Amino acid sequence: MAIHPLAGSERQLPIAARDIGPCPDHQRIQVSVLLRHPPDWAGCVASRMSGETPPLSRADYAARFSAAPDDIAAVERFAEAQGLAVIECDAARRTLRLEGQAGQFATAFGVNLREVETGQRQFRGREGPVRLPPGLVGVVEAVLGLDNRPQARSQHRLFRPAAATLTAFNPNQVADLYGIPASDGAGQTIAVIELGGGYVASDLATYFKGLGLTAPKVSAVLVDGAKNQPSGSANGPDGEVMLDIEVAGAVAPAASIVVYFAPNTDAGFLDALTSAVHDTIHKPTVISISWGGPESSWTAQAMTAFDQAMASAAMLGVTVCVASGDNGSGDGVGDGADHVDFPASSPHALACGGTRLTASGSAIASESVWNDGASGGAGGGGMSTQFAVPVWQKGLTAVTSSGARQPLGGRGVPDVAADADPATGYKVRVDGSDLVIGGTSAAAPLWAAIVARLQALAGKPIGPVQPSLYADRAACNDITSGDNGDFAATAGWDACTGLGSPHGAGLKKAFGL
Repeated sequence: MAIHPLAGSERQLPIAARDIGPCPDHQRIQVSVLLRHPPDWAGCVASRMSGETPPLSRADYAARFSAAPDDIAAVERFAEAQGLAVIECDAARRTLRLEGQAGQFATAFGVNLREVETGQRQFRGREGPVRLPPGLVGVVEAVLGLDNRPQARSQHRLFRPAAATLTAFNPNQVADLYGIPASDGAGQTIAVIELGGGYVASDLATYFKGLGLTAPKVSAVLVDGAKNQPSGSANGPDGEVMLDIEVAGAVAPAASIVVYFAPNTDAGFLDALTSAVHDTIHKPTVISISWGGPESSWTAQAMTAFDQAMASAAMLGVTVCVASGDNGSGDGVGDGADHVDFPASSPHALACGGTRLTASGSAIASESVWNDGASGGAGGGGMSTQFAVPVWQKGLTAVTSSGARQPLGGRGVPDVAADADPATGYKVRVDGSDLVIGGTSAAAPLWAAIVARLQALAGKPIGPVQPSLYADRAACNDITSGDNGDFAATAGWDACTGLGSPHGAGLKKAFGL
């Protein structure tokens, strides 16, 4: 009998949600079950982050840290007893995918599944915790997918011309302005996580031909039934997909780009990330994520699972670049409090904030915090309420807009920044149209492509890059003007732009190139 609440699994229905009624018992659904790590996993993560141990190969990681066979067998027995089918089992990802009827899952995990509507969206929701039988307590760390509400939003914004129009850039121009060491990223694979939309190959060919570049090799991995399915709307997820591919591809054109499409749910998002981290076919060397949501919109079990996935990436030498959000210090929650975006707030993510960049010829003329009061867009940043301050941020303080210094009470966001203001945004092509798009969605793939270029020059993994960046502040251009709402830019790290935007010569020195 499922009677033991799973820590961190509590859910609430969204505010103003309309409860339509019980989820039909016969509805077919799929759920992801995440198993525990071996006991020595956490210590190995710590030694890898400190640089004491070299990165592991995926084969070595799987041999040492896959889910225990007895744990897998325990879930398989439970599933069979409940009439659920195991449709996928990946020991390295510590994930089993179960399929069955909603009524069977409700009984198996002690939950009440409801049909819920918010605005124009209808989804399956639940309240309270997931419950486990005694035999799975301590074995199962997360159960995701019982609730399939949309979990994340893309962090991109179309430029809408106004009276004070600034200048947009091709992505490779931005890399040149930052002085990124010359490299085409050959031998690297950039993974891009997408939760909707799709790309059109003919648009990519046209776009890169216009830049005078050979189009990068782009392929798709379809996770949990998702598809490469363009919606035809640049203001929707297509804009995100094409922005990510075109920014990364323009800065590292010889790198391969693999797009992992997944449903926009906590289960789909996590499955896409773990699929990329542990992909033994494409073997990504850096990952870009431009989706997220306020920490308050996530369950603790999901945030822990994502953080563990990014820690696993660090053990493989893979840096995960994540957009910090486009809604300033409040992250769009609207309750008057400060919030940071997740998964950018994971200590194992390279959180990428936003700036407004202007140029004079081939040089940077000015760079400040991105904060467009007219549209409400601003780079996300602040302090996590979920994660403790990582070692490399110890002793840092955040400066408020009133000038007060505030010791970090949790992991500080972001780590770094790059051009993100739509008014100084990136020229891209989406669904047959040439557009300008900004947002921290652009900063994440830009940093991912920069990491790819640096790794190509090094001839080996340089990730995770966070400790090295904090150890050598000259690797970033310090941004000292502007604010993102409640936090202000200042000399050194700040809760608007982190350490600052990329400084090519400094990056080369920081990584011994």
